[in-house]
Amino acid sequence: MTLSHEQEYQNSWQERQDYAENMQPIIGRLYRNSGIEIAIYGRPLVNTSVIDVIKAHKTVARFEESKLRLRESFPFLEAISKMDLAPARIDLGKLAYAYIYKNAGEGRSIEEYLNAELSELLNKGDGQKPRDVVLYGFGRIGRLLARLLIERGGSHADLRLRAIVVRGGRDGDLEKRASLLRRDSIHGPFNGSITVDHEKKAIKANGNYIQIIYANSPDEVDYTKYGIENALIVDNTGIWKDEDGLGLHLKSTGAAKVLLTAPAKGEIKNVVYGVNNQDIASEDKIVSAASCTTNAITPVLKAINDKFGIKNGHVETVHSYTNDQNLIDNYHKAERRGRSAALNMVITETGAAKAVAKALPELAGKLTGNAIRVPTPNVSMAIINLNLNSETDRDELNGYLRDTSLYSDLRDQIDYTSSTEIVSTDLVGSRYAGVVDSQATIVDGDRAVLYVWYDNEFGYSCQVVRVMRDMAEVAFPSLPR
Repeated sequence: MTLSHEQEYQNSWQERQDYAENMQPIIGRLYRNSGIEIAIYGRPLVNTSVIDVIKAHKTVARFEESKLRLRESFPFLEAISKMDLAPARIDLGKLAYAYIYKNAGEGRSIEEYLNAELSELLNKGDGQKPRDVVLYGFGRIGRLLARLLIERGGSHADLRLRAIVVRGGRDGDLEKRASLLRRDSIHGPFNGSITVDHEKKAIKANGNYIQIIYANSPDEVDYTKYGIENALIVDNTGIWKDEDGLGLHLKSTGAAKVLLTAPAKGEIKNVVYGVNNQDIASEDKIVSAASCTTNAITPVLKAINDKFGIKNGHVETVHSYTNDQNLIDNYHKAERRGRSAALNMVITETGAAKAVAKALPELAGKLTGNAIRVPTPNVSMAIINLNLNSETDRDELNGYLRDTSLYSDLRDQIDYTSSTEIVSTDLVGSRYAGVVDSQATIVDGDRAVLYVWYDNEFGYSCQVVRVMRDMAEVAFPSLPR
């Protein structure tokens, strides 16, 4: 009996669901037990739903001539699960597609092909000891960093969240801190279980035991009292931004290095991961992860400058309001920021354009910038207006940025969308530094205008974690290269 079109589609959908459901436990075990993060053309599959796994496979057709079926990728995932590999990010989609449709296997079995492609991860030995991490401050970025570190917790975690330092200590404070981690108006509920140990002043989250330490100054904590040694301190307060202030952390016993989640002053290195993280040296004690906007625009600017050259340009940031602004009109030391953030567009200054030069010196003096704060709580956009050294057209520029997002060393920083319907809330939770909106690209000879979305909270926090790994000297390669 011939199946109807509807029955064929229903059977096909059922097959995809079955494969996705079989993939989920394998993906979870690889992540928890081996530190292996599985992705499909850059889309991470860890802690995603069955539908997300199916949708990730569907997106392959946007970049390749044919779609990738779940039944095609599943044997590769099974084979990877049987290998003894070091922690890494593995793009299952790229490996499977190249083998099936691009003859990358060259007659080899799937196992032989994967052994060759993932050779640098084989024979991992006992692996590296996880680095102790302390979050100093627990605001928007601090809580998202906690979520990301807890998500990566497990026997093969490279970074281990040991403590959170905050001011306060009054009755009810601990429960409120836990509640803010548990529920988030923008990013949704915490994916897991959170309980409070009132006696020992700690938060327990998905198997992670996190000590809460109350302190008023960075130099008054003895971390060794809590079993914390050689710790990387991540300062999320924004209070201290120079060598003298951030250096106070290093006076605390058990602290080894400091990472600032804001632009730094003086000679401190401002690092945009993917662009100048190679400048981080073992002896560097204090490093800055720059700003969310600098992280969003610098990878795109580097890619364009490498290919076309940049004479000069202007960056206008359309930025969601932040906690620094007032909810209703009130006094503020900065110009215009005293007006209600929820009701007004507010012109303000940004140092992001000038800060690009700290990560990309070849653009020093070539960019200007300004910002408009708008009444949205998260996700921002950078409008980059450039004069190039060489002429191009819209298709060439977009094609180059699409390939850069897939195959270059900036593939974890730059995402690319060709959707004509995407809006800001669609980018909440993006793990990329910036997302190129190709449908908005304008090119006229040697002049180009690019629109780059970015989740100024979560995307930036992902960049911070990448810098943390480099400072902690824990290797986390992304394959295939």
